Amino acid sequence: MNPYLVISEEVKAALREGKPIVALESTIISHGMPYPQNMETALAVEQTIRDNGATPATIAIIGGKLKAGCTPEEIEYLGKKGQAVTKASRRDLPVLIARGEDGATTVTTTMIIAAMAGIHVFATGGIGGVHRGAETTMDISADLEELAHTPVMVICAGAKSILDLQLTLEYLETKGVPVIGYGTEELPAFYTRESGLKVDYRIDTPEELAAAFRAKMEMGLEGGMLVTNPIPEEYSLDARYINEAIDRAIEKSKALGIKGKQTTPFLLAEIKSITDGTSLDANIQLVLNNARLAAKTAAALAGK
Repeated sequence: MNPYLVISEEVKAALREGKPIVALESTIISHGMPYPQNMETALAVEQTIRDNGATPATIAIIGGKLKAGCTPEEIEYLGKKGQAVTKASRRDLPVLIARGEDGATTVTTTMIIAAMAGIHVFATGGIGGVHRGAETTMDISADLEELAHTPVMVICAGAKSILDLQLTLEYLETKGVPVIGYGTEELPAFYTRESGLKVDYRIDTPEELAAAFRAKMEMGLEGGMLVTNPIPEEYSLDARYINEAIDRAIEKSKALGIKGKQTTPFLLAEIKSITDGTSLDANIQLVLNNARLAAKTAAALAGK
């Protein structure tokens, strides 16, 4: 048994009984939006998963422990502490654990801890990827490497549109990660349903998603699977409008010398400001949409 892993009683019971479980990240709580909206959104996402037949497992690092399943009090703690919580990727885990500190889990660390706990389905907003200009900066998210190695299905609204989406797809292809479009042949671009790029396969039901992932696990193939679920049409932002906002935010980040793990939080906050908050509203709706699909897929995977 991993001495650093703490599984909540609710998640333990679901694992023991073979019930569907959906992992959730905690970076969206501490770094994604202000308190109390962050806490309210996190609890609403958990409730959406319950309403669709699965058990939510919000994942975080609290007091040097890897938590698979947070209580409402722990979610509020992370929400109030906000950006004072370390945004924790794979490289941060050993030091945070040794020091007994807190960490908000990214896609990468959520996948790691979910796999340790035996959870195979994870709902998030969007994954990281290859940043624009990566041919000179080498700024490539650890999320892509984790997808290549860790057996978790990640359901998202595509790669964040602040990225170089073409290079992100090329990287995933090189790593052997299947990129699935749920009900679409086009890669969604987070705030918008359109990117002009094709996914590897279109799948139209949670049952088929579960069957594909089950086959992958039964063959012993390394790594995860990326399911891209377009933002609901009524919340999708105009592609030209959001791309102009992204370009402005990127120019500002370059002028200020923003780099590394600070890049994505800065860009998302700047885009929120430029769009008068409509990007944040879209973000919340796409996460809820992904949670619904993840719960249904987890139920199909569990045979429920």
